[in-house]
Amino acid sequence: MKELITFIATRLVDDPDAVDTVEREEDGTVTVELRVAKEDLGKVIGKQGRTARAMRAVLSAMAAKEDKRSRLEILE
Repeated sequence: MKELITFIATRLVDDPDAVDTVEREEDGTVTVELRVAKEDLGKVIGKQGRTARAMRAVLSAMAAKEDKRSRLEILE
């Protein structure tokens, strides 16, 4: 799941080297933390959060295949 979010984020931002993802799993919930450069934060979130919502939907679908729950945290 980490690789999927990394792939999507690196295609969206101007500075793909600054993309960092960390995956943690607790009690059947997978949490993916995404960090990007400060100037690319708006590109990852998108207008009215649409891009972030779409990334969360894709992550949720992937987690559902493994009978898990998922969370995407976009950090500064």
